[in-house]
Amino acid sequence: MKSLKFFGKLVFIVNSLAAFLLLIAYLLPYVPPQKFATLSVLSLGVPLLIILNVLFFLYWLIRLKRQLLLSLFILVLGWSYIGSLYKFSSTTAIEDSNNFSVMSFNVRLFNRFEWLPIKNVKEKIIDFIKTEQPDIICLQEYRQGNPITLDGYYNFNALPEDPNVKGGQAIFSKYPIVNSGSLEFPNTYNNAIFVDIVKQKDTIRVYTLHLESSKIDTDVEKLKKETSSQLFKQVGRTFKAQQSQVELILKHKSQSPYKTIITGDFNNTAYSYIYKELLSDDLRDTFEEAGHGFGKTFDFKFFPLRIDFILAHEDFEVNGFTTYSDIKLSDHHPIIAHLKLEQ
Repeated sequence: MKSLKFFGKLVFIVNSLAAFLLLIAYLLPYVPPQKFATLSVLSLGVPLLIILNVLFFLYWLIRLKRQLLLSLFILVLGWSYIGSLYKFSSTTAIEDSNNFSVMSFNVRLFNRFEWLPIKNVKEKIIDFIKTEQPDIICLQEYRQGNPITLDGYYNFNALPEDPNVKGGQAIFSKYPIVNSGSLEFPNTYNNAIFVDIVKQKDTIRVYTLHLESSKIDTDVEKLKKETSSQLFKQVGRTFKAQQSQVELILKHKSQSPYKTIITGDFNNTAYSYIYKELLSDDLRDTFEEAGHGFGKTFDFKFFPLRIDFILAHEDFEVNGFTTYSDIKLSDHHPIIAHLKLEQ
């Protein structure tokens, strides 16, 4: 620090703060939100903190200053987190006759309240699905009162028990559905559903879930009007609810004898406690196995948020993954994974 001038010292102080916050964020997946709700909110800032530390590293590298070691050390320490943020190498899709595809898409009630200035959103979503022809389709914020029909698919959909709720989840499958059900989350409009499908000689359990939302308006100008304390409290309450919901799902999953696929809108990131809990058992994140780029699934300006996931049992080969960032028929982008069950 002695060799730095005033501006350099100021930059390094900010650099140190960003490095310290990122180090704390690395620990958050192991901290239950119900114990430290306010602290867990920091997990949402991990992408920004990673980008800041990369920029600080490059700044000191260009100036040939040893201060670059701070951010370099922090980034290397959390290398797996960088892999969750950005996949540097594109994985070539593997064609195999035994592949089957799983799509997850939050359709936002088919634009019922005209959030998007687009006509016939429902019909455009149906056209998109018919073009891609996924074998299994998991939809969140699905309007049961305005259902879609897909030829060649079995389907199951369910709303939460509250009769005032107009949106739930739906699963469509080209394979026979032999069992299905709904998991009701307490004190919320959100829920999860599951189906057991038969593919040849194998039975596979598929969940789709819509975890608790923070209900924060993502418009940047409106966010500026919110106080930081309000935002932290609201998101903290959301993360507490998500923990309870994930515990319910994992308990239900533990009673199933079948290999499992979990899809859905988690309303949280890959740096969170709930993501680690869902993944820690025997599942893998298909984006990390075969995705590319940021994998942004939620339309939030200036911030690459990936909050929609397809997690598959470790016995599935992940032979391809696509984020349809060009499909803008919701505030979410659809994702699809190509899987093969290892024999």
